[in-house]
Amino acid sequence: MLYQLGWATLPGLRGLSVSKFRATPTDAPDNERGVAIEFANQTERDAFLHEIEAAFAARRFTNTADAFDTVKAYALEHAAKKL
Repeated sequence: MLYQLGWATLPGLRGLSVSKFRATPTDAPDNERGVAIEFANQTERDAFLHEIEAAFAARRFTNTADAFDTVKAYALEHAAKKL
């Protein structure tokens, strides 16, 4: 099933952080606001959400474009590894 990945970008004392990752089923991917990736089932989706949350918990960014591009690249790399 295809899911639209989204997240919150929040300001902090040491830069921007990304968190609150979510994946919602979609038939119309919107790569302007996130990235669409496919998961075989909810268990795989939930495991990825835990993985990405942990991977970005301590990372900080200087601007929203960098944060967006980095998260998007991480998700796309994850999807490519499954192929």
